[in-house]
Amino acid sequence: MSFDYKKEYKEFYLPKNKPELVLVPAMNYVAVRGKGNPNDENSEYFQSISLLYGISYTIKMSYKNNHQIEGYFDYVVPPLEGFWWQEGIKGFDSSRKDLFQFISLIRLPDFVTQEVFDWAVSEASRKKKQDFSKAEFFTYEEGLCVQCMHLGCYDDEPYTIQIMHEFVKENGYEVNITNTRYHHEIYLSDPRRCKPEKLKTVLRLPIIKQNS
Repeated sequence: MSFDYKKEYKEFYLPKNKPELVLVPAMNYVAVRGKGNPNDENSEYFQSISLLYGISYTIKMSYKNNHQIEGYFDYVVPPLEGFWWQEGIKGFDSSRKDLFQFISLIRLPDFVTQEVFDWAVSEASRKKKQDFSKAEFFTYEEGLCVQCMHLGCYDDEPYTIQIMHEFVKENGYEVNITNTRYHHEIYLSDPRRCKPEKLKTVLRLPIIKQNS
């Protein structure tokens, strides 16, 4: 039975569709940075996804290439995630997609070290004849956040985000998006195979105590 992060760590991947507080520990990711409107044709965002999955599946399928990784176990590749922020804007304005800065991510199992990651970059580049040098081994501790499951299309996220902001304020916190703490989305649905109204996206916002 493959280890499935969504099922084993439901508190991080399967929240309710109402706001809740969560303390997110440090995790390791394969990450690619970029900027610009993610919906633009040939955007840096779409290019980043190809790199993420190339590395992720190279590691997952390493056992088929007789490459022994210490501590390896079979697992389901975790869902695509994204950290988003905007230069020159306090907070987050989803209407200004042209100002987006992002880090696209996929979580890595704990057995993946920098050495294993470097091998995967080299192996993926060799086999796919593609440059994977933009991919990086990224460790990040998110800390205290508010999160909520958003049901529906991405353009309707502001409605859910507003509910999250109200919950945060009522509980004595404030949203704390900076250039090191990000608006976070975890994509549980494939938009190519799912109707927009049925898309499931985990929305997560960093918070701090008011006046702290």
